Amino acid sequence: MRADEWKKIWKSEEEKTFQGWDFSYINNRTHEQPLPWDYKEWVLSYMQVASTLLDMGTGGGEFLLSLSPPPGRTYATEAYPPNVELCQKTLPAYGIDIRQVYEDDLLPFDSAFFDLVMNRHESYAVQEIHRILKPGGIFVTQQVGGQNNRKLSRFLLDADASLTAPGFNLAGSIRELEAAGFTILEAREAFPVIQFYDVGALVYFAKIIEWEFPGFSVERCFDQLCKLQQQVEQDGFIETTEHRFVIIARK
Repeated sequence: MRADEWKKIWKSEEEKTFQGWDFSYINNRTHEQPLPWDYKEWVLSYMQVASTLLDMGTGGGEFLLSLSPPPGRTYATEAYPPNVELCQKTLPAYGIDIRQVYEDDLLPFDSAFFDLVMNRHESYAVQEIHRILKPGGIFVTQQVGGQNNRKLSRFLLDADASLTAPGFNLAGSIRELEAAGFTILEAREAFPVIQFYDVGALVYFAKIIEWEFPGFSVERCFDQLCKLQQQVEQDGFIETTEHRFVIIARK
């Protein structure tokens, strides 16, 4: 296929719409190495003894709903306006109170309100988490570390343009939580790989993850995308390294 034909295909992927936090559109075009822990299982185990719980950065609420959370006792926060609008249309029917947030250190909840605060891939202010948790309350967080997709981002953008902090990792987060008065119950870190079976799937992904690929576009990165196309034709995939860590902490 000629380069201009590839460009047309990739531009169509670049223009796809995205809602909530649902990557199912490219599920069968990628393969992600599983993490050596199960965030969902850990959350479910703590939900069994929680009377009030919060899901921070719920996205479109897809993951939260998969937990079948208790109605009337479940709260969610989200900052991104399109996701807030989506959640306002869906979550109240399940008895979930959705709040739009603007600042990590100004959450709209009373002190010592929650038994469980869960946070998957959302920023947070440690002191504010400590404030809203009851004594003995649990904070479960899975985070995207600062080395996530960094090598691929440098290749595509010809520079270390990622807006994420390169030093954001497990050790630093543990120190911060302990300094705030938390006890660490569990902590793990991993660097799984994800494979893209076609360049179009990568284009769709990179356009969404704009904080790791700032300024990415098919036009700007076309030469690099053509090199990746050659790699797909040779190896069958493009591979990038992710960075994840998980912490369970008790107030």
